[in-house]
This record gives sequence, C-alpha cells and structure tokens, in this order.
Amino acid sequence: MFNRLYPKQFVASVFDIDLEELKDRGVRVILTDLDNTLVAWDVPHAPELLLLWLEKVKSHGLDVIVVSNNNENRVRTFTEPLGLHYVARAKKPLPSGFKQALAKYGYSTKEAIFLGDQLFTDVLGANMAGIHVIHVQPVVKTDGLVTKFNRMLEKVVFAHMKRRGKYVLITKKVEELAVDAKRAKVAVAEKIGEAMHSRSEDSHKKDE
Repeated sequence: MFNRLYPKQFVASVFDIDLEELKDRGVRVILTDLDNTLVAWDVPHAPELLLLWLEKVKSHGLDVIVVSNNNENRVRTFTEPLGLHYVARAKKPLPSGFKQALAKYGYSTKEAIFLGDQLFTDVLGANMAGIHVIHVQPVVKTDGLVTKFNRMLEKVVFAHMKRRGKYVLITKKVEELAVDAKRAKVAVAEKIGEAMHSRSEDSHKKDE
C-alpha cells in the first residue's frame, strides 16, 4: 500500500523541477494539480513568478494540463487567462481524470509527468494511472476539512518514508527563477528607456 503513495521525487515547489531533464527523458506534457501545487487554494490567478515559470516550460517545448478535483468555475477561472488545458472534477485518486487528460490532448503515460501536493489524491492517483509523479510541498499550510484529514494520514506515511531513507527534498531553482524575473524586468525597462530616448531625439530633430 505504501509503495503506491511513494512519488518518484520530492521538490519544494514547481520551480524546482528540472525542465531540461524532463525534455531529455522524452517528456512532452506536465500534468499538474492546481490548489496548493501551483497556487494557494484561495488564489484565483497566477502570480508573476508562476507566469515566468510557465513561460520557461513553454520554451522547453512542454505542454501543461491542470488536473484538479475542484469545480469547473474555479479551474476555468485560473486556466483560461493562461491558455491552459484542464480537467476539472477529476475525482483523484481514481485514474480516470489523468487518463482523460492524456487521451483528450493526445499524450501517452510515458510522455507525461504529474505534479501534486497530496499523497492520497495526487501521488496515489498518478501511480495508479502509470504516470511518473513528483510530489510538491504545499504552497500554504491551510486546507479544507477533507484535505486536513488527509494531511494527518500523510504524516504517518512521510515518517515511514524518512525511516527508510526515501525522502530527499530538492530545492534550488526558485532563486534562479527570481533572478531571471529581475533580469527580465531590467531588460524591459531598458528597452522602454531606449524607445523613449529614441522618440525624444526624433522629436528634437523635427523641431530643428
């Protein structure tokens, strides 16, 4: 039973996923949970750092599909502005939601990975569907009632993993992404400054 609850990898956040390694392995699509994996459960839209990460994912030739147990309105509100595909009310840990996402958009299990923050829905479901699964630490520590109960059970499983030396947390990429974000802002600011300077020079020439 415990083996079905074991992910292939543990990361602190989605920003710690090695996108180059995924591409080299032949991964074409990232299936991901929404609440407490990409954003806090009560955050309706993607923050700036997540937007930058999604751009990096896209630049690596990877697709992103959200597979969430939440309702249609919640999932659509988040994904629609980003142009992301999704499956709402996925009924995880049943494998049907995962398989629906892959079949609908033309991917195989070998071409996919799944990111999720819960062992008893995300990890168990992805393993049952035959998909490589990576556990992401929850974005925030607050949860709904059902999830709170699952978190209590998770503590037992995590303790078991740690005793067996199966828990190794990877956390390194978010700082790099933050630096990239600052560089991008500086680059944009410089371009705006250059454009304004060019317009100012053109204006002076016309006045002459």
